[in-house]
Amino acid sequence: MAGGGLYGTVVDYLRFSRMVLGGELEGTRVLRSESVCTMAANHIGDLTPSGWKTANPLYSNDVDLGTGQEFGLSFLINSVTTPAGRAPGSMMWGGLANTYYWIDPSSQVAGVFATQVLPFFDGPALDACLALERTVYASL
Repeated sequence: MAGGGLYGTVVDYLRFSRMVLGGELEGTRVLRSESVCTMAANHIGDLTPSGWKTANPLYSNDVDLGTGQEFGLSFLINSVTTPAGRAPGSMMWGGLANTYYWIDPSSQVAGVFATQVLPFFDGPALDACLALERTVYASL
């Protein structure tokens, strides 16, 4: 189950995200390049994910994923460049307490933004995450 007891530090998650960029971290191969490509490929065909309505507003707001999204294996994949600068084919996901990460193989960039704020998809937390992402891409 996603989120079922797995935990680590923000630094751990950033290291994991960096490893997914190419399947290797600090000279140690963890995943084959082909496996990373498979994880980042569209696995839902012509279905168009758009978001969801919350079942419990204390824990999550309604979520609007926007357009140009697909699902890979364990990731939401953007099929177009995002307003923040993330390239098509980038992977991302978020956690209940407004923790978000993205992995952009095209730009060789990974980022992690972590809070402990409820409900999920909190406006100010999303704004801060997107500001971080825009700053990263502006610095490339």
